[in-house]
Amino acid sequence: MYHSKKIEMKNLKNIFCLASLMLLLTISCDSELELVPQDELSEATIFSTYNNVRTYSWSFYEFFNTFPRSTTWAATLDLDGDLMQNGGSSVSRPYIAQNIDIPANSSGTIYGNSYANIRRVNIMLGNIDESEMEEDDIAHWRGVGLFFRAHEFFNLLRTYGGVTWLENEITDADTDILNAPRDSRDLVANNILRDLLEAIATIKEEGDGPNTVNSDVARALLARFALFEGTWRKYHGLGDQDKFLNAAIQASSELIDKYPSIHPSYDRVFNSIDLAGIEGILLYKHYVIDELTHTVSTNTRSTNNKYDITRKGINKFLTKNGLPVANPTNTQFQGDQDFYAEFRDRDDRLLLMSPPPYRVNGDGTQNWTPTGNPADEEYFPILAAITGGFPYKELPDRNWSKRVTGEVPNFDRLVPTQTGNGYRFWKIWNDHNDAVSSRDLNDDPIFRMGEILLIYAEAKFEAGDFDQATADLTINQLRQRGGVAAMTIASITADFDPTRDPDVDPVLFEIRRERAVEMMGEGVRRDDLRRWKKMDYATEVKLGRWIRQSDYTQTIPIQNNAAEGYVQLIPIAPPAFPDYYYLFPLPADQLVLNPNLEQNPGW
Repeated sequence: MYHSKKIEMKNLKNIFCLASLMLLLTISCDSELELVPQDELSEATIFSTYNNVRTYSWSFYEFFNTFPRSTTWAATLDLDGDLMQNGGSSVSRPYIAQNIDIPANSSGTIYGNSYANIRRVNIMLGNIDESEMEEDDIAHWRGVGLFFRAHEFFNLLRTYGGVTWLENEITDADTDILNAPRDSRDLVANNILRDLLEAIATIKEEGDGPNTVNSDVARALLARFALFEGTWRKYHGLGDQDKFLNAAIQASSELIDKYPSIHPSYDRVFNSIDLAGIEGILLYKHYVIDELTHTVSTNTRSTNNKYDITRKGINKFLTKNGLPVANPTNTQFQGDQDFYAEFRDRDDRLLLMSPPPYRVNGDGTQNWTPTGNPADEEYFPILAAITGGFPYKELPDRNWSKRVTGEVPNFDRLVPTQTGNGYRFWKIWNDHNDAVSSRDLNDDPIFRMGEILLIYAEAKFEAGDFDQATADLTINQLRQRGGVAAMTIASITADFDPTRDPDVDPVLFEIRRERAVEMMGEGVRRDDLRRWKKMDYATEVKLGRWIRQSDYTQTIPIQNNAAEGYVQLIPIAPPAFPDYYYLFPLPADQLVLNPNLEQNPGW
């Protein structure tokens, strides 16, 4: 099981290192692993039994980008989009500002890391056919290997486009491959599709036990990849998108049939101490005290991550009547110049993404008292009803040591939790490891049905087959969890949202809105804008909350240097986004090592 690897290692009887053609891999062996003398170690013996192969494959789970032990996590990628920003910076991110340098070498890049991971998988794939396992077990582990290899080639494809495909393990003697030109995007994409279809067909339905890669997890990866590739091909004019869109529809449809329900609490999906048995969770990383922890909740509740949601991101959240805030008939939205009114009658997920406004007596200490004004605590019972209260999100906001932030929005840099633009991002916030810093325990969902519902809805629209029944099956499940009225396709006219991109169909715009809301801070927005060819959204001026400068002692940058208006942390707008930036540059050392490897155009 994915969550049990660290625990099982406590009972290891032997630890040995395996070196294989430039690959160093440490394998820890439990009591079930069959040991052989070290002078007899070979690839044949390493992959001779089921338990040996299983142990070797455990390291593949580290390919996933899960909650880290540092301040870098998936939400950082969303800073390169339009819905989030670094609240502690007055300059645009390098990718948005087009200040990326070509990496001098591949070490630490997606290119270097993914190819190292592919090599590890290919070593296993090249040896399991000669193992002592039964045929169905060999097929299962081959499927697992293909799953993880496809995962890594997908990382390469969406980053660089066409790359060199490695079907087998290579050595220094394989000069024809080492000096080969890049393979086409068509070849790489079709091979990923091929591998994932075989993985679905051969990986055991139950995987290797609870919370391991099984056939449904393979379907989830296929759906994720195929939607990306199908829409990239459509909006970048490459053609042949239908094959991938249909694959996304097929895989996600099969999952929806099997898992028709999602957990009713959005907050529990991201802040639970154990996701086992939670509806709609297909694979997750489990954290255990004193064994495996992370720092994301601690950082969210401190100054370490100054991540904010932009004005545009806040406006993505509908009011409970199912209307956009800009809809001219929306009487539920009371404007954004009153802090309390702005959050009133909105999608519950808004309160779970950014702390709602409040005020208490007490700032920077563990003690606080009410102000006596009921309006200042309007959202205390509302948030508690959504989350269930301690150890989940509750008000007042406080850091891991229980020091209280006296009011939200809080622009004061001296108290525990601050914001730069007025909308602090707090999606990951919990108290499972009470009053302990940097040893957080909430599990990280890797594949979940919330994403699958969105994939199915978007792919169906792109295939010209989105109707009310599809909306009810997908978008409206997610809206129900947010306490929002259902999407009614017939009511979505051209003027449904006056702020809509006029080049995007009104219904598709609402499907994309739902994806933006449901997956905010999960590191997908930049790739969504890239596959839709809409990175120009990210070069728009990023604004924050509406404020009056006279209400604050410190100077807060306001748009156009006005006395009141929207916070604007970055004074200079980025240049127009160039087409060649949609693909990233290959590391320079790879071009030197292989003179037939061409750089991406424009770099």
